[in-house]
This record gives sequence, structure tokens and C-alpha cells, in this order.
Amino acid sequence: MSKISNVITMLNLLSNGKKYSINELSEILEVTPRMIRMYKDELEKAGIYIDSIKGPYGGYVLNNSVRLPERKFKKSDYKLLDKYINLDNEDKNSLIILKDKIRGIYINSKEEKAELNGVMQERYNIFARAIKEHRKVRLLYFSYDKGNNSRIIQPVELFLFKGNWYCSAFCELRNDIRHFELKRVVEIELLKEKY
Repeated sequence: MSKISNVITMLNLLSNGKKYSINELSEILEVTPRMIRMYKDELEKAGIYIDSIKGPYGGYVLNNSVRLPERKFKKSDYKLLDKYINLDNEDKNSLIILKDKIRGIYINSKEEKAELNGVMQERYNIFARAIKEHRKVRLLYFSYDKGNNSRIIQPVELFLFKGNWYCSAFCELRNDIRHFELKRVVEIELLKEKY
């Protein structure tokens, strides 16, 4: 993540009122403890004050005087845009971008993380089975520029990259190897056809 993304993520974490040690924040953001201290300094230069609690059980907490605007979305909020995106109007690209922004905020919520755990495990298991049995998979896959599109793929490998699971596969539509992020798979079907 970029520096500004890390600073915003750190601010969002601290805004829940919980105390985080420097080491906890550095593990979550995957940066050094030194960078966490720099982020704190940057936030304080912008007038967002973070209190330091000293001692073995110390850490950072957001100062009580700081009030951040809340951005809360539910799955139904970004799903609502589907009916407008599918209408083929001149605002389609803007709606897709808006849907992705809302989805990005929702994905970071605890509600979505709990929901994703079960769904991700199911998707992972289907891909793993397809790889083991050399079976094709039909996907409905969310693309940032085109919305949902159907693909038939030949999965080869599952891998973890920057905290997200991906499947490397031969895509029959593109006639090339592609990487599919499991989080963006809308529907998945294991086909009987082998490769």
C-alpha cells in the first residue's frame, strides 16, 4: 500500500477506540515500527492527534477530541447499483467506479470480513478441486472496467499475494493465462469437462 493508504488505514483502525501497540499496527500495515511513528507524526501535523500510552501495556489511541466522519455501507448498497449498471446508459462507467468505491469501504468492515471467510473458503475449495481433477470452471467475474462477465477457465494454481487469494488459470475467452482474485468471483461452477 502507498504511504497515504497506510496512514488512512491506521486512522480508521484507531477510530474504533481500541488501543493498538506500535508492533500491532506495524504487523497489520506490514511496515516497520519506525514507519508507524512517522505516520503518527504526519497525522499530528494535520491536526489529528494520537495519544501515546506509556508502559508495557501501552500503545496508541485516537485523541477523544478527534471526530472522523463515518463511512458505512452494506452489501445491499453496492448491489443496488447493479440494476443501473446493466441498463447500458452513458453513466455506466461512473456507476461501476462508484460501486467499486462503495465495495472497497464495505470490504474493510467487520461484517464483510466475517461473510467473506465462509464464501472465500468455498471458492478456494472449488478451485483446489478443479486443479486436482483437471476440470474446467465457469465464473461470473467482476471486472473493474466492465462489471460482471462470464469466463470459462482452466485453473492451474492458487496463490496468496498481499493478503488476497488468486487463481492462475488459462482463460478460454482471452486465450491466455490470467490471474483471478477470489474476492471478485461473483459465481462459480465446477464443470464436468476436463482439460
